[in-house]
Amino acid sequence: MSATDIIAAPPLGGPTLPQERRMITSIPGPRSTELLERKSRAVAAGVGHTVPISAVAAGGGVVVDADGNSLIDLGSGIAVTSVGNAHPKVVAAVQAQVAQFTHTCFMISPYESYVEVAEALNRVTPGDHEKKSALFNSGAEAVENAVKIARKYTKKQAVVAFDHAYHGRTNLTMALTAKSMPYKSGFGPFASEIYRVPTSYPYRDGLSGPEAATKAISLIEKQIGADNLAAVIIEPIQGEGGFIVPAEGFLPTVVEWCRANNVVFIADEVQTGFARTGAMFASELFGIVPDLVTTAKGIAGGLPLAAVTGRAEIMDASHAGGLGGTYGGNPIACAAAVASIDVFENDGLIERAREIGEILTPRLTALQASDPRIGDVRGAGAMVAAEFVHPETGEPDAALTGAVAKACIAAGVIVLTCGTYGNVIRFLPPLSIPDALLNEGLDVVASALAEN
Repeated sequence: MSATDIIAAPPLGGPTLPQERRMITSIPGPRSTELLERKSRAVAAGVGHTVPISAVAAGGGVVVDADGNSLIDLGSGIAVTSVGNAHPKVVAAVQAQVAQFTHTCFMISPYESYVEVAEALNRVTPGDHEKKSALFNSGAEAVENAVKIARKYTKKQAVVAFDHAYHGRTNLTMALTAKSMPYKSGFGPFASEIYRVPTSYPYRDGLSGPEAATKAISLIEKQIGADNLAAVIIEPIQGEGGFIVPAEGFLPTVVEWCRANNVVFIADEVQTGFARTGAMFASELFGIVPDLVTTAKGIAGGLPLAAVTGRAEIMDASHAGGLGGTYGGNPIACAAAVASIDVFENDGLIERAREIGEILTPRLTALQASDPRIGDVRGAGAMVAAEFVHPETGEPDAALTGAVAKACIAAGVIVLTCGTYGNVIRFLPPLSIPDALLNEGLDVVASALAEN
C-alpha cells in the first residue's frame, strides 16, 4: 500500500488519511520486514530505529506503513511534526519554492525566505530587545554555533551544561550531553572546557528551585570561576534526560547570576520550542528571557532547519564568515519554516497544545494513582512524560519502561522512551491529533502497563 492508495476526509493539518488505529498485520508486516532487511544490509549499524515499520504516509495523528497498518503517533518524529505531518500550508510552500530554485547558498546569493525566517524568529522568541538570527541545519549545529558566538562575545572559553542534558551528537555537543549510552560511549575524546553541574530534578532531589540553583552556582564559582565562563546552556524542560521540569525559581536564579557575571545564558529550545509546551517557547513558562535561543525540530514542519536567535550585540560578535554553512537556511526549508511559524502563530496551536496537555496529564496521573510503578508524571502542554520506578525502592525501572513501549508499538501506538536511566516514556503527539485518537492511544498505554 502506498500513500496514494489511502483516501478519506482530511484531518486537521495533514493529508487525506483516516484518523484511526488500524492493524492489518503484526508489527512488522511482510513489506516492512522486507525494508528492514534491506536497511540491515545497506545502512550503518549505528543508525538504529524504534518502530519496526516502513512508513509510507503520515498526517493528523497517524503514521501508515507499507502493510496498511495505521499507527497512532505519540512521538511526532521526536517533536518535529508539531504542525502535523505534510501540513497543507507547508506542502504548498515547499512545492512553490522547489519549482523556483533549490539552492544558491545564502552566503553566496541571499534570498528573501532566509530573511523572513530570521525576522519571524526575532519576533516570536522571548524578550522585546533587539535580536538577530542565524540559520543552520540541525539542533546540534545550532548549539555548536551558540557556544561559538558566546565565546566570541565574552572572550572566555568555559561552558557549563547540566546533569541529564541532551544537546546533540557532534563532538562538542556530545561533551555537553550527559548520557553516555548510546550518545557518547566510545566516541571520545570530547571537546574541552565543558563542565557539568547538578540541575533541578524535583522528583529526585527534593530541593526548591532557588536551593538547586544555589548548589549549581556554588559549584560553578568554586570549580570554574565566572571570569572563565562564557556560557551556561540548559533545556528549560530537559528532553532526552527525561522531560525534567525544574522547580519554580531555578531558572530565574541561574539567569540572574549569569546577568551579573557577564555569562551568556543559552536556552536550548530545540525540543521545547514552537508551541510544544503550551507556550511558543518554554522559557516563557518560567518567566525568563535567554540571551541566546537555539531552535530546530518543529521549526519547519519536518524539513531540516535550525537557528540561533539572540541579543543583537551578542549575535553580531562574530566576524563576517565566522557563521554559516553550505546548506544552512536552505530555501526549501526556509519556505517550510515561514509556513510553519504562520501556523503556530495563527492557527491556534499554542492553545491546542494546552488542550492536549489537559488530556495527557489527567489520564497519566490517574494511572499513577492506581499503579505505584509510575513514580512521577510531569511536563507542560503537549510535552508530558511518565517515569517508571520500582514501587518499593523508587529506583528507575528501565525494563518495565521498555516492555510497555514495546507492547504499545506492537498494538499500533508509537511511543518513545527517554531518561538518563531509560525509565521514562514521553508523549509528544502532533498538535493536529484528534482527541479521540489521543485518548485511544492512552487506552493502549494503560493496557500495556496492566499487562506488564
